[in-house]
Amino acid sequence: MFQRLRIIAILLWPLTCLVAQDIDSVPSPQKRNLASIADEITDSAERSAFLQLFKPASPGEMRTRAEAFLARFPQSGFLAQAYEVAARGCFDLGEYEQGLGHAQQSLTLLPENPLLLVPVADVEARQNLSSAAIGHADEALGGLDRFARAASVREEDWPNVKQRLKSTANFAKGRALLQEALAQPAGEGRKQLLKKSEAALLEAQHFSHQDLEIAYVLGLAQFSSGRTLEASSNFAASYRGGGELAPKALESLQAIYRLLYPKPTVSFETFAQQAGDRWAAALQNSNKATEKQVPARPAAVSYFGSDSCRACHAAIYQHWSESGMSKMFRPYASQNIIGDFKNKEFYLGDEPEYRGGKLELKRGPDRHLFARMAVRENRHYFDILQSDGKWHSYPVDYTIGSKFEQAYATKLPNGEIHVFPMQYNFLHKQWVNFWKVIDGPGSERADPRTWERLDASTSYQAICAVCHTSQLRNTKRGGFDVNNVEFKEPGIDCEMCHGPSGGHVLEMSEHEYHPKEPLDPPVNFHKIDSRKFVAICAQCHMQSAIRNPGPDGELNYISSGEFFGDRLRQPFGEFSRKGFYKDGRFRQTTFIVEALERSRCFKKAEVSCGSCHDPHSDDSASNPTSLRFRDQPDLMCTGCHNQFRDPVAITQHSHHPAESEASRCISCHMPRIMDALLFRARYHQIDD
Repeated sequence: MFQRLRIIAILLWPLTCLVAQDIDSVPSPQKRNLASIADEITDSAERSAFLQLFKPASPGEMRTRAEAFLARFPQSGFLAQAYEVAARGCFDLGEYEQGLGHAQQSLTLLPENPLLLVPVADVEARQNLSSAAIGHADEALGGLDRFARAASVREEDWPNVKQRLKSTANFAKGRALLQEALAQPAGEGRKQLLKKSEAALLEAQHFSHQDLEIAYVLGLAQFSSGRTLEASSNFAASYRGGGELAPKALESLQAIYRLLYPKPTVSFETFAQQAGDRWAAALQNSNKATEKQVPARPAAVSYFGSDSCRACHAAIYQHWSESGMSKMFRPYASQNIIGDFKNKEFYLGDEPEYRGGKLELKRGPDRHLFARMAVRENRHYFDILQSDGKWHSYPVDYTIGSKFEQAYATKLPNGEIHVFPMQYNFLHKQWVNFWKVIDGPGSERADPRTWERLDASTSYQAICAVCHTSQLRNTKRGGFDVNNVEFKEPGIDCEMCHGPSGGHVLEMSEHEYHPKEPLDPPVNFHKIDSRKFVAICAQCHMQSAIRNPGPDGELNYISSGEFFGDRLRQPFGEFSRKGFYKDGRFRQTTFIVEALERSRCFKKAEVSCGSCHDPHSDDSASNPTSLRFRDQPDLMCTGCHNQFRDPVAITQHSHHPAESEASRCISCHMPRIMDALLFRARYHQIDD
């Protein structure tokens, strides 16, 4: 009965040991798998038990190991993986109720896991848990479209695995919809459910042509809809194929025969043969696309730069130029330096500890001087003691950031730009090795001694430029290399958000305005839907986006179609656990879009980044987080939840005085629990 589930399990079981991508780095085909997440487990007993989960064993042994791990290490940061292993073991043993319990625990911690959602939906559909099966199948299908291949699946196997997963998810959805339809009385509601069921089952059949169980259930859906000829073809295929469903398929085929031929003019054998032939012919001619095809948009190649916007949009341009976006990356100017360079020193061996929004720098017993920050003749420098025992002086040629923390870079004669290994945190008034705080074990960039190599570990082009500069491309059509990477404009320019607007500029200069769609550049953010709005912001604010170079080496934009693209994401389970709390919530603001996407405000309403933020507001110079309602934060919520505009309702809801901080919506629903640049930012999974 659960043959489909066993096939998927064979493809994915046992899982290989997972990997850890550093936070605040660029996932790309060149550098996805950096280190094993097991290396982040400091307790040797826990690490050993965790690794045991991924060694080949029978389903019973795997379940036993996983449950033992859960009992022994209930505070582990890797419970999602352990619950998943336990769930898969239970499913293979036929212990479905217990398996669903383990799976729910895993999905609570890591909801975006299509490799688990698919078997969960399949089990739920077969256990007549229709509503849950439909929901989990939809989540699985969405995840399979959004996420890239998991590290647990070999690259050469992924196309086949993905196809089987999509087939199973659609089958579970179609079967569950059929169950709901048959429980309804005759009428429009039943008719619509049957229509949706047939659509899902046809999609499942497209991905798995020879699956006779799909054919049988599809026949049931079509028969229930009165589509007897189509149903007879699928029943005939299931009957011809043999197996445990063949007798039921034969009964259904005979019922249709009696319905169509109350006075037999054609023998049943001939009818069955013709029905089977129709199924085979339809299958052979089927070339329906798996995914909805979106018409290609016109080529988007005319980037004119921010200055081209200035003449017509002077006020907006001025506000943007005062914002943090425009100051993400700037050529050196002494007035832009916020760090303290007055004879400051940086020591190797000191350990930065950041916890609960507080930074503490602990002096190491073997600390020794590594760098001096200095100002000479009105120019800022880093003097670094390198392995040859000599001091090497590097000028600051660029500043990165302008508000909470600032990094600095130097430009080599060959054009390479390299970022110094220490940054200045303005909030703590402290020089700090930020990578040491956020990176996992084995990070090269977290070790200042790698500086003198001046390689990819310190390269601005390879690590930082994707989110700090505009229209980044590799001139040799490669990826994020130290060499051959150039950008059109420093900082985040107008066209990174509004799209390539050269055509618009030319139209305006010739006084020939033509009507356009809201998403056509320059994008009209007031008229696009929330999904597109967030996707544009996600170009920089989505940690998991995988950057595949475009045909002309484009790295943070796309030259054809929608300029912001629809990038696959790296599975969240492959990132360093430093990016997550143990309960599965995101910990780092680099995942701020991913957190918002988990929110019901995003999933079911029309909330977008622009609901709360304006990147070129009138007060952008003094509004570092670009808040639209900085002085009245409740307005971010009461636009939809208007019942809480009444102070009495607020007091009843919060149990605090209406004017108090405790009654602000964001105090409870967006607490400051996300780590930003060594300070606590508000969590964006709003409905927590």
